[in-house]
Amino acid sequence: MKTSEYAGYDALGLAELIATGQVTQAEVSAAALSAIEQLNPTVNALVEVWGDEPQATDGPFKGVPFLVKDLGLTAKGRLNELGSRLAAGCVADEDSTLMSRLRQAGLVTLGRTTTPELAASTTTEALFSGPTRNPWDLSRSAGGSSGGSAAAVAAGLVPAAHATDGGGSIRVPAASTGLFGLKPSRGRVPMGPAVDEVWAGLAVHGVVSRTVRDSAALLDAIEGPATGDPFEIIRPQDSYLGQTTREPGALRIGLLLHPLNGARCAEPVANATRDIAAQLQGLGHNVEAINLDIGLSWEGFVEMNGRFWSTNTAAWINAIAAGTGRSVDASTLEPATLALHEWGCRLTATDLLEAMYLRNLVTRSMGCFFSRYDILLSPTLPELPPVIGRYNEGQALVDGRGWIDRVFAHSPFTALANVTGSPSMSVPLAFDTETGLPIGMQFSAGFGREDRLLRLAAQLERALPWSARKPGAWAGNL
Repeated sequence: MKTSEYAGYDALGLAELIATGQVTQAEVSAAALSAIEQLNPTVNALVEVWGDEPQATDGPFKGVPFLVKDLGLTAKGRLNELGSRLAAGCVADEDSTLMSRLRQAGLVTLGRTTTPELAASTTTEALFSGPTRNPWDLSRSAGGSSGGSAAAVAAGLVPAAHATDGGGSIRVPAASTGLFGLKPSRGRVPMGPAVDEVWAGLAVHGVVSRTVRDSAALLDAIEGPATGDPFEIIRPQDSYLGQTTREPGALRIGLLLHPLNGARCAEPVANATRDIAAQLQGLGHNVEAINLDIGLSWEGFVEMNGRFWSTNTAAWINAIAAGTGRSVDASTLEPATLALHEWGCRLTATDLLEAMYLRNLVTRSMGCFFSRYDILLSPTLPELPPVIGRYNEGQALVDGRGWIDRVFAHSPFTALANVTGSPSMSVPLAFDTETGLPIGMQFSAGFGREDRLLRLAAQLERALPWSARKPGAWAGNL
């Protein structure tokens, strides 16, 4: 199988070729490894290649190449370095639940993808691994914190890859690189067994992919509670893949055109959002511009998230330092991470409990919203992907709260769904005419309603297909 041919298939397409004997697992893996060898030096999406993974014996994705983010899950005997010098050389003792499910699905993991240090950023430019570059414009960021996974999928190195999302880390890189990215509901995909919830429940596991059906089928493979999980949520009566063949019906959609921080979206983004709103009207949906009340001021919302981010990051850092015997200082951590650690160590238990109280206000307010509307539509990001280096300028001069302000200014739309635990997706429905860069549209639904999002996403994929557009750094050109 030629690398250029391999890149033209999504994960389910490759699985079908293997299942019907048209190609072998070995041929598909060889094509993927060739793509990685030739293009990864350009985009810097992988921190490590695994060329010794065994062939799959069963599963709906039997033999399909896959990549996992260097954070959030563990693979027995493999490095788990979290994008940080502090965790360099750390090796996992066991497969996490999600890793086991990926193996059971038949996916053949070929390596780890880059992440910003401890996922505390929405760009992937860690000192540990260097900047990950956007396949659409190598001078620009691929987003974060799942930027390595997104760059790899967008460049055609693999058809889909693991990602995590604690404040937008699936949707931000998906929007930046022209991919489909679905953040599942809190509790949909297990986080264990070493932890019950990550970042106090803000973070979830998912994937980035080039097609809606791949994300749906992969969610089918990994969803569902594991033994000892802290809670269970209602599971779908039909498969998620089955949802992609069903029409969504006429949906009530609330449109949030500009972020709640008082800033304005860049003109290409605002224009694209207005156009998509009109297209949705043409598909029979009712789209209404709204003034969104999240039950909290913007400053209060950022402060609340900052307390969750900093306290969880501080505890994580302390645990890694204790396990490795390394010091917590500039030799092991970047300035922004150190600043978050310092802030997190200063906060008290009552500070964190107050943040939990504020989260409840937001969740209740958004619950009321989703009793009136089926979908919340906004841009995924207010601007086009930034040039490499711009996001981190002056990082050493900001304190922990200042860093959170910067993160939330870059991605002001995405964290709301992490706070409420609701599903949310970025769909690559638009492109900037001047730069050719992708523009993602974000759609969020009520808790547990991934089915509604996937029906809508599939309808949009049929009506406004995006697969014909390819970035300059594309394995199909090899």
